[in-house]
This record gives sequence, C-alpha cells and structure tokens, in this order.
Amino acid sequence: MKNKKIALRNLMILAITTSFFIACDKDFATIESDIINDDNATNFDTFSREFDVIAFTKALPPVQTSLLPVNMLGVYNDDIYGQTTGNIVTQLRSSLLDPDFGDGVILDSVVISIPYFSRAIEVNSDGETIYELDSVFGSAEMKLSIYESNYFLRDFDPTSSINDSQVYYSDQSTGTSPISDSQLEGTLIHEIPVFIPSAKQIQLKNSDQEITGRSVPALRISFNADDPTDQDEIDYWQEKIIDKEDQPELSNTNNFNDYFRGLYFKSEANVAGTGTMSLLNFANSNANVTLYYTRDNSLSDSDPIQTTFVLSFTGNRANFLSNDHVYPVGDEIQGDELLYLKGGEGSIATIKLFDGENTDDDILFNSFETFKNEFVEIDEDGKFIKSKKLINEAHLIFYVDQSSVNNVIEPERIYLYNMDNNTPLIDYFFDTASTITPVNSRTGHLGRLEREDGEDGNGVRYKIRITEHINNLLIRDSTNVSLGLAVSGNVNVESNSQDYDVLNTDDSIDNVPVSSIVTQRGTVLIGNNTMDPEKKLYLEIFYTEPNN
Repeated sequence: MKNKKIALRNLMILAITTSFFIACDKDFATIESDIINDDNATNFDTFSREFDVIAFTKALPPVQTSLLPVNMLGVYNDDIYGQTTGNIVTQLRSSLLDPDFGDGVILDSVVISIPYFSRAIEVNSDGETIYELDSVFGSAEMKLSIYESNYFLRDFDPTSSINDSQVYYSDQSTGTSPISDSQLEGTLIHEIPVFIPSAKQIQLKNSDQEITGRSVPALRISFNADDPTDQDEIDYWQEKIIDKEDQPELSNTNNFNDYFRGLYFKSEANVAGTGTMSLLNFANSNANVTLYYTRDNSLSDSDPIQTTFVLSFTGNRANFLSNDHVYPVGDEIQGDELLYLKGGEGSIATIKLFDGENTDDDILFNSFETFKNEFVEIDEDGKFIKSKKLINEAHLIFYVDQSSVNNVIEPERIYLYNMDNNTPLIDYFFDTASTITPVNSRTGHLGRLEREDGEDGNGVRYKIRITEHINNLLIRDSTNVSLGLAVSGNVNVESNSQDYDVLNTDDSIDNVPVSSIVTQRGTVLIGNNTMDPEKKLYLEIFYTEPNN
C-alpha cells in the first residue's frame, strides 16, 4: 500500500510538471536558450516586481501533543519568550501477556531507557564512540522526577459519537476537562535532584563490570538489587509486576492499562530558575523499561536462568507544555512590523499574498485578480487560456530582527504551508529531501537560515521559494489561500504527518504543523509594516514577457 501511495504521488507530480511545460510551450513557442535573460533572449525581456503582502503574528492556543513523533522533556529558557517546561505522561505495554516468570524469581535490576537524538562524530582510542546530542536546548541542571501515573490515557473520546481518538493538549487537558497534578503524580518511583542530559555512549556491563555492549546516549536510569539505596525502587517493581504473576492485572492489555496507567516524567527548574530541555525518542525500539531477573532452572543441579521482562512505550502518550509568555496581537489589516515565531504552544505568522483590496474605485478586481489578469489570459469563467508573462521565480525573503534575537539560539528552519488544510505547498514536493541531514532537506524551497560569518554568526534572513505555488494560482486556478509560517524542528515530518489540532475558540486556526510543535526555538522576523525598505517583506517575482 505504501509503494502504491508513493507511486501515485510521483505520478501526480509528473503530471503537474508535464502540464506546466505544455502550458509554457503553448504560450511561448520561440525560446532561444535554456536560461532566459536579457543577454541571450531576443524575443523576451526579463523583469522583476515586488508585490505587497500582509503578514501578522498569531498566538497559538493549546496544541495537540498526543501522538507526537517525538517528545520534549525539561526546562528551556529563551531570552525572548521566557521559560517553557515540558512534562510527559506515557503508557507502558508488554508483548507478553499473562507471563510465567518461573519459580524462585529474584529481581536483579530494572533499567528505564529512552534514547536521545544523537549523531556519532568520532571513535576514540578506547573504541568508545563520541556522540553529539541533537535538539537539546540549554545546558543547566534541573530536577527530574518519575511517578506512577494515576491518570488513565483513553484510546477514544467518550464525547464523540464516532469513536474518535482521544486528543490531549499542551495545557494538560483533553480540551473539555483538565488533568490535575494529583492525577499524574501517583507513587514517586524515583527522583534525580540534579539532572543534565549526557552525550556519553552507554556501556553495558555484567556483574564482573566487564563491558558486554554499547548503546547510543539515552535517558537511562538503573536500579540494582545489590545497591541498598535502590531497594525501594526494586521493591516497587517487584510488587508492581513480578508479584502479579497469574493475577488478572497482567492477563490482558485492557486490564494492564487500567492497573498500571503509565509513567509521568516531571521536570522542574533548579533554584536559579534554569534547566535543559531535550527531545526524547520514545518510538525507538530501545526505549523501554526492562526488568532483569533470575529464576530457577527446571533442570536439576543446573545454574539459575537469567532473563528479562520488557515493557515498551508503545501506548498512548501526551506532552504537557507550560509557558506564560504574552504574544502581541497581530494587525490583520495593515500587517505587523515584527513577526514573532515560537515553537510548541507558541506563535506563528499568517501571510496573505498581495495587498488586499485595490484603492482605485474604477478597478473591480482585488489585487490578486489584478495580478492574475496582468500575467495570464482567462475566459469568462475565469479559466486559464494562456500566459502573457512567464514566471521564472517567486520568493519571500524574511529578514531576522537582529536586535531582538541577541543570545538566542535561532531556528535553522522555518516552514511555510497552506493554512486552509495544513499541508505543504506544491514547491515542497518538487524539492529534494534528505533523511540523513534533515537540517539541509528541501532547502531549495524552504531556505535554511543565512548567517553572518558562517554557521556560528547571527542570523540574517530566510529565503522561501514559492514559484510553483504562484504558477498554480495563475495556470491551474488554485485558490489564493492564506499561508502559515512557523519555526520547524524537522521539515521532513510534514510530508506525511497527520493534522494536529488546536484548542481554538474563534476558528481562526484549525491545525498546526507538527514540526513546529516539537521544537521550542523561536525567532523574530521583520514584517511588511516596517519603515525599513531594505528589509521589508515583499513577494518578489522574476518573469519574462515577449517584446514583440
């Protein structure tokens, strides 16, 4: 089925591409060079025009944080947007129901492990791989607590008549009812007063402290029965899991989910009010809670058998985010001087191409229709007949307000999308994706942040190409929809992501990009309503037209 979908999408793109070139061929039969410019074209002249747009900030209401591909845990401090705290509640699942642990069971150790996102950068002389963590915000210590959750994460929304999935939001609610701290903070399993994510490779050792394996950096917490300080934690897992053998609680998934409702990871700032936030990969196959135990061997006079019982994080999960920053109210009529973009439950910008209504009473068209009539010929029904001018490139350039972002870790990527249905623009699918280095993926359309003095300099601007989107408006009679602009943690996830809901009271925003939810970075861009003409936001179009 997946291959069929890919094939259909590729066929659609090929068809659109073919129709585009057919339309161009119909309009301009004499082209003397593959690259048209004033120096090599005798039948064409090339021009560029700047068209006004309206852009304004839109603060987001609480956003959906259930079913996220990654989750944020920790405390992040931003000089512009203040402090954000991320906590996580997650179910646990076992593939082995009604387990038989055996006789003479002794719980040896318990390990909670959730990998970070990291990349290997070198191997040292001891054979240890040196890693660098991705998507870690800040570097200060914080407090981390792990509770058994008392809150039941439902599969389905009981208020829905069609069994919709239950949605959980960043404000620690279901949208209709809040989730209290007392529901989340059940039995305290473990507390780490001073915690900082570590990039060190994890070494797995046996009882003789010999290295038996290595794994990528992870949030890894282990409890050992030989350590008296871990006895409370060992007793907890013994009573919670091992002692429930042959009991209804472990007999099926529904009973287990109600009996053991999950874990709640709570982060708190240190006394200085700082901390660190990191992305956790709960979907990784190595993300689990593993109980290591020894049982009797059924063969007489044989050594006991060491084995494991694994609980994975494959059930329901929700990320709760708190931030008290107050965002400016955007000017939907004139546009804003500055655009405030912040991930998570933050803010986006709305972009309206062209400048709204014309002021000339003799012209019955709005500015988009005026633009369309200038560039293409249409019939009485508004359908495309032929081009008058050929679009070579169209782009939006967003300049960074450098006075606002001093000492801020700026986002490398921003994402422009169709706000009506929360989907990428057609230019997104025409661009080249990179799964190896997502930060450099689809940069032809969604340009990476251009900086002063290389990678470590201050951000200058983002260049977003929307050539195919403009051609769609002209040639294929597409609707001139409002566009959304958001920071992005990974533009690749937008290619096949679901709609992520918002708790909206005025219906002005229905959905939000998932790549914006999963990052906490923010920036400030210069909008259209600025007095600086060099950095003002325009839609710039380069085009050719016949000179005969």
